[in-house]
Amino acid sequence: MARPVPRAVSEPAAAPDWLELYRQMVLIRRFEEAVHRLFLRGEVYGSTHLCNGQEAVSVGVASCLGPDDLLAATYRGHGHVIALGSSAHGLLAELLGRATGTCGGRAGSMNVVDLEHRLIGCFGIVGGSLAAATGAALALRRRGGVAVACFGDGAANQAYFHECLNFAKTLSAPVVYVCENNGYGEYTPTEAVTPGGILPRPEAMGIDSCQVDGQDMWAVRETMERALSTARAGDGPVFVEALTYRFADHGRGDPVQYRPEGEMERWRARDPLTVARDRLIAEHGVALAQLDELDERVEREIDEMERAALADPFPEPDDSTREFAGG
Repeated sequence: MARPVPRAVSEPAAAPDWLELYRQMVLIRRFEEAVHRLFLRGEVYGSTHLCNGQEAVSVGVASCLGPDDLLAATYRGHGHVIALGSSAHGLLAELLGRATGTCGGRAGSMNVVDLEHRLIGCFGIVGGSLAAATGAALALRRRGGVAVACFGDGAANQAYFHECLNFAKTLSAPVVYVCENNGYGEYTPTEAVTPGGILPRPEAMGIDSCQVDGQDMWAVRETMERALSTARAGDGPVFVEALTYRFADHGRGDPVQYRPEGEMERWRARDPLTVARDRLIAEHGVALAQLDELDERVEREIDEMERAALADPFPEPDDSTREFAGG
């Protein structure tokens, strides 16, 4: 098939402020901890799926995006929403069902959309982000920009995965697929249900593919910059497998009895926040005291955000629902 007509190429993101990117990871971690506390108190409605341990992927990916790029995330998408610059207060209010929420308190945890901040949406359906980003890439072929799909390892066994990758490769669509492989599809080890691993699948389609340490935000950024450059140049889709780990349970009702002994401790030693702190000190000359002070500021910010969001009003009833129901 003929390659698409040349398209306007969007400018990549500016050079990173590493300390700010670390702050974003800390903000996401403390945000998720606050959500967990509120969920246990019955303040958060519906299910929640926390991304503790995967912050380097969401921040590393989002920080590389240019103004014309778009991102689709999963139901474990709070980190992506915040990393894209969407209001953390608005997101917390959304989870609390408040009118001040990102979507007016009506989307909940799994279905947040914020087009102003380039978020196509978070998708409760496994693999939904693959289809959304692939579709967006069709529009971006003409107007410029790259679509990014973030999804879990479990989605690699969905029909969406094979259909979207095949479609994107056939059309040389400007899309980057980021598989956040945290080792488990809900409660099932990835290797138990994914013969041969994930990476050989896009490679078999001739898609430029690579694996990256998903606990190292520097490594994620470097990999994403290359992937986005390839997609921007019109050279078709790129596939990135980020090896990461979730420290939280899968979601409500998860007894977390499926992890082998010692596995959590091994991954905790590669906590993305610890990795970032070590690199900032060793490679960027940031003082330990400065990092500690930043952590304390974020803690205060989250406390104030929680109080404010809990005081926000609930949305008014929507009369259209009564009309639809025949009332």
